[in-house]
Amino acid sequence: MFPMSLALLLSITKLLSFATAADVEAAGSSSVSRFVFNGFLGANLNLNGAGEILPSGLLQLTNNTHKQEVGHAFFPTPFLFLNSSLGEPSSFSTSFVFAIVPQYSDLSSEGIAFAVSPSVNLSAGLPSQHLGLFNLTSNGDASNHIVAVELDTTESKEYGDINDNHVGIDVNGLISVASMPASFAPNSTFDSRFENLSLISGEPMRIWAEYDAKNIQFNVTLAPLHVKKPSLPLLSSKVNLSSVLLRDMYVGFSSSTGHAAGSHYILGWSFALNGKAEELDPSQLPTLTITEEDPASAKKTKYWAILFPIAVVVLLVTISIIIVFVLSKRKRKYAEVIEEWEAEYGPHRFSYRTLYKATGGFSNDNILGNGGFGEVYKGLLSKSKQEIAVKRISHDSKQGMKEFGAEIASIGRLRHRNLVQLLGYCRRRGKLMLVYEFMPNGSLDKYIFGRVEQSLSWKQRFNIIKDIAAGLLYLHEEWEQVVLHRDIKASNVLIDAEFNGKLGDFGLARLHDRGETGETTRVMGTFGYLAPELSRTGKSTRSSDVYAFGAFLLEVACGKRPVELRGCGVELVLVDWVTEFLRRGELMEAMDRRLGEDFVLEEAEMVLRLGLICSHPVAEARPGMRQVAHYLQGEAPLPDMTPEDFPLFQSASIRNALVVGVSSSD
Repeated sequence: MFPMSLALLLSITKLLSFATAADVEAAGSSSVSRFVFNGFLGANLNLNGAGEILPSGLLQLTNNTHKQEVGHAFFPTPFLFLNSSLGEPSSFSTSFVFAIVPQYSDLSSEGIAFAVSPSVNLSAGLPSQHLGLFNLTSNGDASNHIVAVELDTTESKEYGDINDNHVGIDVNGLISVASMPASFAPNSTFDSRFENLSLISGEPMRIWAEYDAKNIQFNVTLAPLHVKKPSLPLLSSKVNLSSVLLRDMYVGFSSSTGHAAGSHYILGWSFALNGKAEELDPSQLPTLTITEEDPASAKKTKYWAILFPIAVVVLLVTISIIIVFVLSKRKRKYAEVIEEWEAEYGPHRFSYRTLYKATGGFSNDNILGNGGFGEVYKGLLSKSKQEIAVKRISHDSKQGMKEFGAEIASIGRLRHRNLVQLLGYCRRRGKLMLVYEFMPNGSLDKYIFGRVEQSLSWKQRFNIIKDIAAGLLYLHEEWEQVVLHRDIKASNVLIDAEFNGKLGDFGLARLHDRGETGETTRVMGTFGYLAPELSRTGKSTRSSDVYAFGAFLLEVACGKRPVELRGCGVELVLVDWVTEFLRRGELMEAMDRRLGEDFVLEEAEMVLRLGLICSHPVAEARPGMRQVAHYLQGEAPLPDMTPEDFPLFQSASIRNALVVGVSSSD
């Protein structure tokens, strides 16, 4: 009996040595004040999404097999974050060891956030730059009551990120109240220099986050795992959380991946309320095992170690000559010149070999379409298995290098959910290639004008209209500079897998400082979408983009191109055709016949009228894109305009032809 009791005692002692039994003082939120996990084997955590505890004791929030993934892990018991008698916020302290291991060393896999939340259910949080914490509507909402420390590896301009490797303090949203590049200060009171750290290095790092409620002081300190806690914090900011923290709050982690996959790990974690969190013991933490590199280098070394003793001088000289010759020839073959603008704007640069393999040697079977710049090919990157679209600019393209540079400069740094993402580029011997995210449903024009089995419903069309309005508003007013697209039309709107609309083809885009307009020596764009003033001034403006957007609204609603050749041999101008229906009091007759009665009357009428307003021949009469967005979201009524407020037709011959068009059943 004694041996059995001893064995039982030893088992219990071993179990308690894991942080699974964490130093938890009680089960209710009124008495829980601290815990510590030196590894998570057997831990009772609330896991959601991709979060799981591995057999090794690692807490894995995401893995390297899925992109656009979210993982959550929270301590299951809430803490009393408000003093019950005074209603004042509590101080807290936490320390944890983390590691971010991207699937590919040069591609970011987003990041991790430590979060204090009123709920463990963050299922509404989006992946990518949202870190699984917020979504498009909840971001910045004071009702979130969420405090977070983010370890962010992607630069999102829309959220004011300082770079793609930073630590930030977030309150109710993704715009950090304070942030700094990932780094640490050596332990010297006389030396305040910081040494840089790479969050995606795959190396374990330790972080301390400490909030002093009395002095409303929030300190965050970062260091490599085996470095003592620096005396100088990375972040030290005054943050008043009195209106943010509620009585019962949960603590845990949220993580996400984006366009690239990766694994996010927590090796150990301690937390204390109204006290200092217990220091973690590195010797008790689980081992982080990273996949070893390809052993080709070791094999090559072994090969030369065997060959060298038996090689003769002549053979060595011959081999050396051959190697020099081959390398020189290969270098000349793949030589690429890097210009100044590439250093300033350069997104990821792909090798020609990578794109050649991805597109099957630029096979005709992979051609997605042809445009003024040349062919567009579908491709599949062999390592990441990501589908891409490669635009290869022809040698005889009239646009050439100038517009290639414009496209890199414009879209390379833009990040918006309704703009086609530029992943990178390639230049080789005059061949110019742009690499975009692949849009599986192609361009909008084939659904509006083409003969496809799947026709777009009104709900899908209206959502796409609002998507493009949001993207154009970002270009005009929300980015650091004004971007004029100059070629807005259905064929330049691409549809993703969920039938969301994304604005693409920035080959004609121009980048300007705010307050300036574009001036060109020739009118650029597509006939039917060009504002009247362009033929007189040659200046592209935000208003001329709005004119093209008006033509886009009408073609999506009516299922007709802005200018069409009728059977009578006269061009039908869509804006005049719709205006004639308005004058007759039969505006809804202009709707696409393929929709039948399947549309919301108020929305359809608003889109038709807004299309006419945006297509007004007088630039000053057109609204800005922010006002357009308000109209489309139902946040403001359209101006009360009568048919007489719209301009008359330009000539009697066109008017007669249009009347024929109105009378036809087409």
